[in-house]
Amino acid sequence: MTKRILLFLLIPLISVFASSQERETIYRSYISNDMASWKIIIDAMHNESSKNNERELELLNYEYGYIGWCIGNKRKSEARLYLNRSIERLGRLRKVNYRVPILDAYDSAFLGFQIGLANLKAPRLGPRSLDFAKKSVATVENNALGLIQLGNIYYFMPPLFGGSKEKAIEYYLRAEKLMAADGYGDWNYLALLVQLAGALEETGKIDKAGSFYLKALSYEPGFSWVKDELYPAFTKKHNTK
Repeated sequence: MTKRILLFLLIPLISVFASSQERETIYRSYISNDMASWKIIIDAMHNESSKNNERELELLNYEYGYIGWCIGNKRKSEARLYLNRSIERLGRLRKVNYRVPILDAYDSAFLGFQIGLANLKAPRLGPRSLDFAKKSVATVENNALGLIQLGNIYYFMPPLFGGSKEKAIEYYLRAEKLMAADGYGDWNYLALLVQLAGALEETGKIDKAGSFYLKALSYEPGFSWVKDELYPAFTKKHNTK
């Protein structure tokens, strides 16, 4: 009996330790652009025989990041594979109503990914993506992930259909304010800082854009994408330091 009780107590501790290790690996993969290691983590987690709801949600976040990277790097067949897997995972979590506002934000993102893979779907899927994003923040006002999706929608939407870089920046800034306190070690926060800096640059807010690149580097000096590519290109283009 004592051994069984001890095992019962150890199981959640083991799960937390494994989760912590994977978060660290995902973060290090992001800042060093090592997506091969990222893929190993999400495949291993996917193949686990049993996962609680929180672990499924954690994996959903890592898949969300990987799918976005695949689309950005023209790996569409791989993006579709992981997107289909994520949609199934999302469906399982919806069946148990687990953290629904977060699921709404992911639904918005995954619809956006489908548009990214087939632009002709935009008229049909775009409004649904917007509805899910609005719903996610209407239910929980401080839902940073939902705010990011609203920002992404207005950022990528053509102006003819209501898109607005300025409006996108407003949502990104609200999300950034919510995430800043816990931003250390979070790949999502660094990704938001990069997106925000780019949007600010596009709208002519050069000084503010530079401040967010520097903020990213202050949180993570080893962030290779910003340190070696984005910020040097930015300073060269605008003759700033």
